Amino acid sequence: MVQKAASPVLSPAGRPVAVWRARPGWALGVAAVLLAAALVLTGRRHGFGVADYAQFVVDGLQAGAIYALVALGFVVVYRVTAVINFAQGAFVMLGPMLTITFLGASTAVTALRLAASAVAAVAATGALGVAIYRLALHPARGALLLTKIMITVGVYLVLQGLALLAWGPRPYVLPAFATLEMRDRAMLVGDVLIRAQSLWIWGVTAGCVVLLALFFERTLTGKAMRACAVNRLAAQLAGIRVDVMATLAFGLAAVLGAVAGIVVGPVTRPTFDMGLEVGLKGFVAAIMGGLVRFQGAIAGALILGVLETLWAGVTLAGFKDLFAFVVLVVLLLARPQGFAGAEAEAERP
Repeated sequence: MVQKAASPVLSPAGRPVAVWRARPGWALGVAAVLLAAALVLTGRRHGFGVADYAQFVVDGLQAGAIYALVALGFVVVYRVTAVINFAQGAFVMLGPMLTITFLGASTAVTALRLAASAVAAVAATGALGVAIYRLALHPARGALLLTKIMITVGVYLVLQGLALLAWGPRPYVLPAFATLEMRDRAMLVGDVLIRAQSLWIWGVTAGCVVLLALFFERTLTGKAMRACAVNRLAAQLAGIRVDVMATLAFGLAAVLGAVAGIVVGPVTRPTFDMGLEVGLKGFVAAIMGGLVRFQGAIAGALILGVLETLWAGVTLAGFKDLFAFVVLVVLLLARPQGFAGAEAEAERP
């Protein structure tokens, strides 16, 4: 879509002239397409074929689905509180680590035990998210925005340090959902390998998105949180307890982070510091989507996942993590207002 410029432009005769400009989302989309084309052309020089690119896309969509869950957590908190919650990465780490702890040391893992452990881990992480807001951020509700953001950074560091003390530095193993073992099932679709855990990741992400949409569209609490996102002062004057909605937002973000960590756990061996990388990439995806729109966060996450996988495939695998942070720097340079820009605020639903 396009929209008219905010300030009218006059012709030499003094008559207004309609001026149109592209919305930022279009610019990002065009940039993503151009970058993907450049990566594909680079890969062709290395002999990559259609099957290779299809595999990159499948792997990228798997990573993008995880980033989407994390990005949604950032958006939920920001919409209600205007705070960037950098503790989101800790919630991603706590999900699988608590699930492994609740499973215990027994090697005989059943589907019921795994499901019960995962539910308990998600509930515990959600309760921790609520406690973090009430104990760390609610008392500082009158502080500067930068102060609140730094509090979330401090919370992340504390949680990561406690995780190191509790679980140590070694990686753990979370069994694949399809086999309940370390080895996962896989199938070939043409020449593309698709793992069963990838299907779980896509399915769980899609389910969370649907439930989130139903929550905000159909429930009274969800509508109250949307009202806080649109205008916190007006919502407060209407009788909505904004502090309660903010508390729920942190709890919901923690749940989304824990779910992301649990479904990706069988793919990457969970460690005490796994939340840093996934959390920052989820933040980049949220920035790509404008930080206030769920659809934008999901689109940004999928685009980021596919592009970084293409980048790693046609260059070096070690450059994969570098890509997201290059994107973040470019975005912030291109739009200096970043996540606090007036344009983003104006687009709040």
